[in-house]
Amino acid sequence: MNKTELLGKLSVGPEERLVLARAMDKLELARNRGIPAHTPFLSLAEQDAVGRLIAACGHPEHLFWGGWEGAERKICAFLPDWMAPEDFQTGEDCPLTAVAVAASPDARLTHRDYLGAILGLGLTREKIGDLLVEEGTCQVPLLREVEHVLLTQLDQVGRWRVRVSPCPLGELRPPEQKVKVIRDTAAALRLDAVAASGFSQSRSKMAALISAKKVALNGRECDKPDRTVGEGDVLTCRGLGKCVLKEVSGTSKKGRILLVLERYL
Repeated sequence: MNKTELLGKLSVGPEERLVLARAMDKLELARNRGIPAHTPFLSLAEQDAVGRLIAACGHPEHLFWGGWEGAERKICAFLPDWMAPEDFQTGEDCPLTAVAVAASPDARLTHRDYLGAILGLGLTREKIGDLLVEEGTCQVPLLREVEHVLLTQLDQVGRWRVRVSPCPLGELRPPEQKVKVIRDTAAALRLDAVAASGFSQSRSKMAALISAKKVALNGRECDKPDRTVGEGDVLTCRGLGKCVLKEVSGTSKKGRILLVLERYL
């Protein structure tokens, strides 16, 4: 199967095909020239698509990374066989860095405020990672290639003046994430059944929400209740939040599948 056929088979729509084509270019660059190469920041759905590409290409050495443990938006780095992931993350040529945006605590600025100001500088979302917002400050993981834009041009968010300074990745402060561990059983690893457990809903109500296109699997809208769910998959439901299937731990005496999920509070 040639490259065109592979991309056509793996992609769902022209936008995803473009994401996969760019990722394929980076994969081939790392493989043919023996140098690290990386994508821009990817959404969960784009990461899922690139994961399928990686599997189809024989699982080349790679790393999904967003600058901090638990990041949702991540780049995908393709690594030559001589480079360990730790060397990529900490080396001088690391493509990720961060800045800290300081504002007055009285400003009460939100994630939307900061992101709007950053994108208002002409940057695209794929250049920016997850924003870490606290009272009076926002830490911004980003591609090193656009760091100078924020350092020299971002001086106002909303009506408030701000100060921007470099921030080492090691100083990022991810927000404390509260989760509820849910242990349950299901007859099958269907989206409606797993989501019903994760969101404490009846299976019939969950199936209705899925059919109404209010549920996403790994960032991709899914309206098929019988879609198979696996360990590590992220489920989101409009109005109910997010949960992750952390473990499928066997079967019960009655033949039902044992599930361990984490729901984000």
